[in-house]
Amino acid sequence: MQYETIPASVQAFMDRITALCGEEHADWARNFNACFANTLTTTVRRHEDGTTFVLTGDIPAMWLRDSTAQVRPYLAIAGDDPDLADMIAGLVRLQFRYIGIDAYANAFNEEPNGHTWDPNDRSDFSSPWLWERKYELDSLCYPLQLAWLLYANTGHTDHFDATFAAGVRRILDVIETEQDHAARSPYFFVRDCDIPTESLANDGKGTPVAVTGMTWSGFRPSDDACTYHYLVPANMFAVVVLGYVERIFTEVTPDADLAARAGRLAGEIREGIEAHARVRNAAGEPIYAYEVDGLGHALVMDDANVPSLLAAPYLGYCAADATYQATRRTLLSGENPFYYAGEHTAGIGSPHTPPRYVWPIARSIEGLTCPSQEKKAAILDNLVAIDAGTNLMHEGVCVDDPTQYTREWFSWSNMMFCELVMDYFGIRVKR
Repeated sequence: MQYETIPASVQAFMDRITALCGEEHADWARNFNACFANTLTTTVRRHEDGTTFVLTGDIPAMWLRDSTAQVRPYLAIAGDDPDLADMIAGLVRLQFRYIGIDAYANAFNEEPNGHTWDPNDRSDFSSPWLWERKYELDSLCYPLQLAWLLYANTGHTDHFDATFAAGVRRILDVIETEQDHAARSPYFFVRDCDIPTESLANDGKGTPVAVTGMTWSGFRPSDDACTYHYLVPANMFAVVVLGYVERIFTEVTPDADLAARAGRLAGEIREGIEAHARVRNAAGEPIYAYEVDGLGHALVMDDANVPSLLAAPYLGYCAADATYQATRRTLLSGENPFYYAGEHTAGIGSPHTPPRYVWPIARSIEGLTCPSQEKKAAILDNLVAIDAGTNLMHEGVCVDDPTQYTREWFSWSNMMFCELVMDYFGIRVKR
């Protein structure tokens, strides 16, 4: 079942945002309403078994990461709409069902139809459910985040069932295994193509790493291969969501073993980040690196996709302390090779898209992690100005010509814009 009409609660919320925007920000309201409705009416598919499949947009598959971000803004009103809460709970159920099939996959089919990004991919496991099997640490973090946020914002606990508990055990198993990837992991991934970031080096096992306490990731949330496989913002996210797991199995559905495992892992990963992921920028200030390997190599950059270093406070890893602020200044400058500035916009892009393409997701995160209302407003003004007349957000937008963009239909980007509008007016999803 798909939403053929907008639920009354959603329409009322859109009307509320429109009223808050007023005439001064009517363009924000126009884009907010288009984006907020678009995700519900074009990507959400509810199944008779109570699960919910959420398309990423113009690719016929569901990403564990994207699907969480696509529905997260609805949590702000789901506490007063049981049907909307049930829709989100159905997504959590499907996410953890998928994790039970394969905890290393990043994207899944709605049915076991064998559809895939590349049928010639080679890995240590395959299934007709898998659209793609790029192991991305954040793909395990996002469903845990959504499960917690659903409870925190609606009081829902039905999704904390046996499938959820089994999925959590599988997630903890993988995170623990990938703390020593070389010695313990069965995972490898090879895609035969001429794009280096689409496959892993060393026969699919990735470049060497030392044991640090952090946990390994093959790919970034952009679906691009890591250069050094301790992806710092993903490890930051893991610390946060492991804290959620500890609370769920302490406060909601007690399981001392799962709670203790999650708490121990969170501590080990945090210690690894603080011991191995701090470097210095060109000015000599301590900052966080984007990727490290524990062998002395570090990558100073940021990518538009979340988790990113810019998003660290948004994810809940840290406050906007001195190290974060220095990191932020570095990322929003030419010292980040993927920071671009042009006539129409400036911000962080990605090696996943062409040079001089800034991602609206990164601009939204820039606003969501900034305390200045004036700055938030300027970013929102810019985002609606570079939508190429579509009233929707895109993946990447050329800083010199916003009519040049990637992905016509990209629901994650739409909903990040909605979060920033909501944040501007003090409407936030409870963490």
